[in-house]
Order: sequence, then structure tokens, then C-alpha cells
Amino acid sequence: MLKPVVSAVLLSFAAVLVLQSRGAEDFRFVILGDRTGSAQPGVFEEALREASSAHPEFIVTTGDAIEGGDEAHADAEWQSVAAIVEKQVHNLPVFFTAGNHDIWSEPSAQAYEHYTKRPLHYSFDHGQAHFTILNNSRTEQLDSDELSYLQKDLAAHSSQPLKFVFSHRPSWILQALLGDRKSIYQQLAEKYQVQFFVAGHIHQMLYFRVGNVNYLSVPSSGGHLKGDKRYEGGWFFAETEVDVHGAEASLAIHELSKPYGSARVSIPADWGAAGLVSRTLASPARP
Repeated sequence: MLKPVVSAVLLSFAAVLVLQSRGAEDFRFVILGDRTGSAQPGVFEEALREASSAHPEFIVTTGDAIEGGDEAHADAEWQSVAAIVEKQVHNLPVFFTAGNHDIWSEPSAQAYEHYTKRPLHYSFDHGQAHFTILNNSRTEQLDSDELSYLQKDLAAHSSQPLKFVFSHRPSWILQALLGDRKSIYQQLAEKYQVQFFVAGHIHQMLYFRVGNVNYLSVPSSGGHLKGDKRYEGGWFFAETEVDVHGAEASLAIHELSKPYGSARVSIPADWGAAGLVSRTLASPARP
């Protein structure tokens, strides 16, 4: 199934997992939501363009880069994604998260690793921040192996003062909605000082805060909008810019510009379990 020649842009994704800091504790990265399912023409390209214009040091996705489901077309789909990324962001590092559209079988898992040059789960440091990328592409919940990996990874990097945990599916969503302080996610977060859990999959902007832990379901960056398709319900196309300052991080959710949106900007606290909860939207200026 796999072709012997991989495009140069995909090889560029093989940048070392421990990124070199610029020597400062302040940096920016961008979170992109799902590109698929049912990718909407032009949206992912615009999300990448706007993400690149924010001058981040890297991008992290929440999964579903390809439509998937058919191993005969997986090579072509991954090569198409590579071409889009090369055109919009060139050599900017992209850290993929495995989604259910990316992985549905063992051959598709092998293709994912081959083309993204990422393991199914992995972690990396950037300056004082630690990032754990989990794989729940084929299960709604994190299975025992994945939870074990998460715990070991957090323990091994306990000295990092700022921690983000990414997964495609928001396996934590019910516990976060209920404010469950005894959930495995909350317990690990409190033990190892995880500040953010981030996921995609449902294409809707939702936010929960349990104690000092932030749980975010980020909007789509190309996959079709569901529900009533209203901004107030959390249904819009966006890219999320994260500014790290020491051991703190501030997030700005940038709705895409016309014709894909109205360029509204919000912060997580504007959102809740059912969409927009505050009508006072933030408009942080880019440096």
C-alpha cells in the first residue's frame, strides 16, 4: 500500500520531538481542529493560512487529517494533505494527533505513522511546556494501555511546569461536564499539574473547568459543522492561538475570516457546555 517516495514536506514533519527553545519562556503555538469528516472545500487551507499568519513556532492538530475508510485511497489522501500543508505553512512543524478518520485498521495505522512520521502516541517538550499526544482513534475512551502511557509520560516529565494533553476524542467530556473531581483524568491532572486537556472530534467549541484543570473541545478546522450550525452553539470554523508566558498559557479562539466565518475572537471562558455563555468576546491583539 505504501509508496516508496514521501514528499519533502512530510519528511519535514519528522523534526525532532524535543524542539529547541528560542531561549525565552514566551512562545506561541496554534491548535487546529479536525480537517475531516466531510471536509468543506477551502476551509482547512484558510485555517492553515491564518494560523501561519499568527507566526507560531508549531501547530498541533486534533486529528482527522484525511477522510479515510478506504485503504486503497489512503496514500493519495495523505499526499494531498502534504501538498496543502506545504503550500500554506512550508517548514512549520506540525504535530499530528491520530483521529478515527485517520486510523480504522492496522494498515491505516501503519500509513499514519509512515506519512506523519509520528508514533500513534508520543510526547515532546518545548521550553518549559510538555505536550502529550494520545491515541484514542479507535476507542471512545482511553484504553488501559493509553492511560498507562499517559501516567508514565506525565510522571517522567513532572518537572515541566506547563502541561497539555491532546487526544482526538474528548474521552473526558462526561466527567468534565459533571465536574467529577474523582475521574481518572482529573486525578492525573491534579497529581502531575496538567493545565489543559484538548480534543476535537465533535467539531464544537465547548469548555469545562474542573478545579484548576481546563478541558476544551475545539471547533472544526475543515470538517462539516453539525448541530444548528450557529456560532452561539459553538459551531464554527476556527484556529486557536496559544500564547505561553512562563508557566501560564492564554488561549484565543479565532473564527476564520470570510467567507468561512466572521473573524470573531473569543477566549475559553466565553464558552460552556452548551456553547456561548458570555456575549463579551475578547479581541486580543497579535504582536
